[in-house]
Amino acid sequence: MLQIPTWSKVLTILILVAGVLIALPNALPGWVISRMPPVLPTGTVALGLDLQGGSYLLLEVEFDQVQKDRLESMMGDIRVGFRKAHIGYTNLEASTDSVSFRLLDASRADDARNILNKLNPVVGGSVLAVGARDYQLVEPGHNQFVMHMTDNFKTRTQDQILEESIEVVRRRIDQLGTREPTIERQGEDRILVQVPGLSDPQRLIKLLGTTAKMTFQMVDDTADSSQAERGIVPIGDVVLKFAPNKDKVALPPPLVVERRVLVGGDRLTDAAQSFDQQSQDPDVVLKFDTVGAREFGDATKENVGKRFAIVLDNQIIEAATIREPILGGSANITGGFSVQSATDLAVLLRAGALPAPLKVIEQRTVGAELGADQVSAGKYSTLAGLVLVALFMVARYGLFGLFADIALTFNVILLLAALTAFGATLTLPGIAGIVLTMGMAVDANVLIYERIREEHRNGRSIIASIDQGFRRAMATIVDANMTHLIASLILFQLGSGPVRGFAVTLGLGIITSFFTAVMVTRLFVVTWFRSVRPKQLAL
Repeated sequence: MLQIPTWSKVLTILILVAGVLIALPNALPGWVISRMPPVLPTGTVALGLDLQGGSYLLLEVEFDQVQKDRLESMMGDIRVGFRKAHIGYTNLEASTDSVSFRLLDASRADDARNILNKLNPVVGGSVLAVGARDYQLVEPGHNQFVMHMTDNFKTRTQDQILEESIEVVRRRIDQLGTREPTIERQGEDRILVQVPGLSDPQRLIKLLGTTAKMTFQMVDDTADSSQAERGIVPIGDVVLKFAPNKDKVALPPPLVVERRVLVGGDRLTDAAQSFDQQSQDPDVVLKFDTVGAREFGDATKENVGKRFAIVLDNQIIEAATIREPILGGSANITGGFSVQSATDLAVLLRAGALPAPLKVIEQRTVGAELGADQVSAGKYSTLAGLVLVALFMVARYGLFGLFADIALTFNVILLLAALTAFGATLTLPGIAGIVLTMGMAVDANVLIYERIREEHRNGRSIIASIDQGFRRAMATIVDANMTHLIASLILFQLGSGPVRGFAVTLGLGIITSFFTAVMVTRLFVVTWFRSVRPKQLAL
């Protein structure tokens, strides 16, 4: 009776000590944490947007541009396929969601259909899509062919683009070094972004609003610049302007650039801000994968003495002359960068290009002063709840109430340690979850103590009453905590943002409350009983 195995005592003490060490940095100033030995934990709980301020953005994915690009790609494939098959056509054009053309020779209709079917294969990726195609081929007559995008293709494309956009946004924000950003899908075409602690929201907007599609293209120096100014350029060329840069006094005039891409940005494996070895000005160092290094090396080998342009989102970042073949698989981008602008460009390139442009629908900036007020209010409410619960337990159960209060204190410490260890973000609803947890934490103690009283009133001895009180209350405690835990899991699964923050703290609080009520309180009571050997029940 009232036996606690040695391994259980040791494990309980180790958990309490570890919890204190992990939670301790949250109560220490920064200069103390910086001087702590490396063997000790120094992490703290990350505060959410509503507690420390930051940036809130609601972004909309512009699918129209994606749809336009897909249609242009299909038109290009049709041109190449028909050219190889020597099939004549005319009036090849794209509308909102379709591509149409007219065949010159009606006898080649079957050949044209075969090519179009190869470009538009049957989708077999899922059971629901078996037998479906991305485009529906319609022949209204007079040798006219129309390929309409199917609704299934549009929906699948939107879902894919939205998920890819969320991943790119996440990678870009992670490169900034911010802690615990919130990036979530909102509806069918929007992304919610919350970045706590970011003091420059305009930098975030610029970072996320840039598609970051980089290409390397040759400059056509043979083009007539005067005609280019009037929009007359050779076939296969395009006029591109230089990207605005606040560090440049004046931008060079636009250049005529070949549409053909030498190397695409998807061949980049790394990009980092560095400094030019000669001028010591900030620049960006690029590294290509194996295929990209070979393509870039071949392109520079064949065009020594000519200029090539580095194009980002249809704007020229730099136009340089190829002095010698660049065969090392890396290149430097220079041209009037500041350290921050070079760093931001490196971040964009490392994170990859957005599959579609993003438009800012809503922007809010939460001030740090508001966050400080809320943190202070949360601290006072937590402390007030702790004091009131502690006073009630002592008044109701005396010494056993004091044991419950000590266990409650450890419960708060363990909960804070768990939030710190898991890297959870503490928000204002999370603080509400902590306060609620403290109120629920003593439920198990109340059940145990009332059960002990009942057993003692029924004539059992002190030691038997304590033993049976803990044993018989266990089933009720487990049932109550399991129902609360299931509720918190449902909130976490179905909720988002603040609701999830509340669910996390509530769920962790339930686990720590069960541990402290069953293990810690029992350890205190058994240790006290074996040390004092009381004649009467102090309850």
